[in-house]
Amino acid sequence: MRVLVVEDERKIAAFIKRGLEENAYAVDVAYDGEDGYAWAQSFPYDLIILDVMLPKLDGFTLCRRLRAEGNQAQILMLTAKDAVDDRVTGLDAGADDYLVKPFAFRELLARLRALSRRGGEQRTTTLQVADLTLDLVSHQAMRGGRAIDLTAKEFALLELLMRHPNQILSRTVIAEHVWDYDFYNQSNVVDVYIRYLRKKIDDPFDLKLIQTIRGMGYRLADSHHD
Repeated sequence: MRVLVVEDERKIAAFIKRGLEENAYAVDVAYDGEDGYAWAQSFPYDLIILDVMLPKLDGFTLCRRLRAEGNQAQILMLTAKDAVDDRVTGLDAGADDYLVKPFAFRELLARLRALSRRGGEQRTTTLQVADLTLDLVSHQAMRGGRAIDLTAKEFALLELLMRHPNQILSRTVIAEHVWDYDFYNQSNVVDVYIRYLRKKIDDPFDLKLIQTIRGMGYRLADSHHD
């Protein structure tokens, strides 16, 4: 999943970015409200982590603007300790949840997982297609009773495919949700990682789940499709 972090304290932003990338998220960072607004307009983020106190454009104003323009990303606002008014204002502005600073990183992860299950997503911590399962909490993949070791990016790619079973996803859609801006323009990165994933979840098994749809993209299918 792709996340935008809008946080002016660079050490905090770097801490969040590093931790999320270790947990298979693709992360872009903006350090002020105006830059955050520009990023949010440029890419279809699944989640936005938005600090309240930002230079140039505060978090409340940015949140209201995004919602007024129809941006559907889940928004988690970061607020100061005991700032009840900030939390109320943030929720009224359109935020989906809030987290009080300082916070434990595992709580941030738990809240992001909860937000990703809203809006029609499966309310489960496990995805399954055919005999392939993916535990979103432990980051464990299993197929046919066999554990499959995945890198963070392989996990993110597989999660995206499993959230949209039997649907064709273009290379652009995949890149937008799995890679951050630094890798987005590498033309063959999606194909490379599809090959990596196939070696692990398809090659050892008779039923091949990852299908290439020529000229269109890829899909994860639990049976053969025309």
